[in-house]
Amino acid sequence: MADTREIPAVGLNSFSALKECAAAGRIPWTGPLLLVMARTVLWFTLQALLALVLYALHRPAPFQTAGNWWPVYFTLGDLGCLAGMKYYTRKEGIRLRDLIGPIRMRHGRDLLLALGILAVAYPLFILGGHLAGVLVYGSMAKVPMDFLMHRHTLPLWATVYSLTVWWVIQSATEEMTYMGYVLPRLQALSGRTWIAMLIVGFWTAAQHTMVPFVFDWRYIAFHFLIFVPFILVWMPIYLCLRRLPPLILAHWPMDLAVAIMTGIH
Repeated sequence: MADTREIPAVGLNSFSALKECAAAGRIPWTGPLLLVMARTVLWFTLQALLALVLYALHRPAPFQTAGNWWPVYFTLGDLGCLAGMKYYTRKEGIRLRDLIGPIRMRHGRDLLLALGILAVAYPLFILGGHLAGVLVYGSMAKVPMDFLMHRHTLPLWATVYSLTVWWVIQSATEEMTYMGYVLPRLQALSGRTWIAMLIVGFWTAAQHTMVPFVFDWRYIAFHFLIFVPFILVWMPIYLCLRRLPPLILAHWPMDLAVAIMTGIH
């Protein structure tokens, strides 16, 4: 029974199925282009709105203080992305769940794949961090890590939320948005994989400049560049698998580590 269910789940988000759907006019450019920018725009907007509230309350450094709350308000951005994907996938005649693809946990298959992906991804973060440090600050010795990590202190409830809920939703939504929804649809619409990868790669890196956003060009450039090597490998992995569970499983420990490093002192 499990194999029978997996076949159509893969096919619904396959290149051939999406190409046919795009040719029939059921996949407009609007959906992928809006969703690829959505997380970056939503996160900046939410930080700005919270800053306005803090400003009205006469709190010092309202924009910077608002940025400390990113593990909480990011979930609102995730919910916005999920709502957008649900709207557009319904027009295609598929479910939001179909973006994820089959889960293959028998004999630990997806878990082993996730560990393999994580083993590839971790060195790429180190490489990206080194390249970003040299290009932006001149050398790794000049990189202000405390500033770049943006460590913060939140109330206990918010810290518990970031350590137990935020990363679970965050990782899954990010993979569904960029890999499951946007990348294969831009590939089908443009007919060029490199165009889809260029657009998705740029905005995937750009969203990380909002974690949180700081008005400092070096901070922005560093957070953008550090993810470039990682993204250039992550996208081909998805295009080969056409399934999200291994990527989500590999993404979870990375986001959890971020929550721990930035929120616990």
